[in-house]
Amino acid sequence: MSELSAREFVAEFFDSFTREVVAGGDAAAVVDRYYTPDIEQIADGVTLDRQRLIDHLRPIRKNLVAWSYDVHEAMRSGDRLAARFTIHAELRRGRTIATEVYLFGELAPDGRLRRTTQATRDVSA
Repeated sequence: MSELSAREFVAEFFDSFTREVVAGGDAAAVVDRYYTPDIEQIADGVTLDRQRLIDHLRPIRKNLVAWSYDVHEAMRSGDRLAARFTIHAELRRGRTIATEVYLFGELAPDGRLRRTTQATRDVSA
């Protein structure tokens, strides 16, 4: 089996994660499948550790109806990952949003994310 390209990895990682989040079940177990226990995710200057990331999933589960990811660019070198992608999200009350994400990350040897720094911007029409 061939290794995923960086673009395929990013698309599969986030789509699979979102699918599991929306499906319900134990949020901590979902986070632990995709992120290391010492996760540090900084998005637009706000730092999320493991517990804050788990807590962040509650409103996603409650409000997200449909989603897609357009990965525009992605590069992976060893344990480093850089990507630019757009998240398209349809919310429960009919609102649709699009968010462009610039992500720089560090992966653990098993493919889970250990650290990310992200800048986002609303690109909704």
